[in-house]
Amino acid sequence: MSASGPKLTPATPAETALRIIAGSCRADLSKYRDIVLQSRRPIGIHQARVALRRLRAAFSVFRPAVDSPEVRALSAEAKWLAGECGPARDLHVFLTESVTDVPSVVKRVGARLAASHLERARAALGSARYDAFDERLAAFAAHPASEEVRGELRLDEFGRHILDSRHAKVIRRGRLFARLSEEQLHELRIGIKKLRYAATYLSPAFASPAAKPYIEATVRLQGALGALNDRATAARMLADIATASRPTEDTASALKVLARQAASGEKRRRRKLERAWKEFRKVERFWRA
Repeated sequence: MSASGPKLTPATPAETALRIIAGSCRADLSKYRDIVLQSRRPIGIHQARVALRRLRAAFSVFRPAVDSPEVRALSAEAKWLAGECGPARDLHVFLTESVTDVPSVVKRVGARLAASHLERARAALGSARYDAFDERLAAFAAHPASEEVRGELRLDEFGRHILDSRHAKVIRRGRLFARLSEEQLHELRIGIKKLRYAATYLSPAFASPAAKPYIEATVRLQGALGALNDRATAARMLADIATASRPTEDTASALKVLARQAASGEKRRRRKLERAWKEFRKVERFWRA
């Protein structure tokens, strides 16, 4: 959250905390939206997606305290926007981070796809639908908590319950860790992502030095699980590039090379994941410190 914004404390009502966080996410989204609309710099689309992900995660974390038609509508619009921005970011990550030595023919096709994806993102972020969403989000963030909620659901009490629940769910999903299937690992990744955001948003309610190592452990585990998931993303990107290739562009052999490259390092990724899981299991639960 913004260093200049309101501070969360143990006594902050949960609803107020959500409105503060939503305002911070909106400020970040507005900042990076401008970059997307005005330039081709990758940081714009990347950080716009991060802001939307953070916003959706906040609505999810605080849903037990604030579940209204307005919140559900805002969350749905944030999901739509993230979906419109996703292809541009995924393609950029694939071509610049997932693979190396990209052949020139693939770069050409990728550049055309990237331009198309960027226009899709710009159309969404520059639309009247976005303006309506932004206006509603601003109103939500500025609205004070209702009187009946203001004296209830302190952030520390609410946070303890949410973190206990999400931590326990991750532990359950990770049972028999070495035998988990790809589908089960995907479910575990979703669980740890939800736990990471909950820990990040709720840690100010506890002011514990154990919060930082706990959050860092969730970040490492999410990253290790995400690396295993990269193969699915790579397969999708390769298929998109193949489809976008013109008859005069022979990309088949180049894409096979990139596919092998993206699939390599499986044992190394597995070892890293096992270490991250063991570290997470040992880390102290800061809300119970």
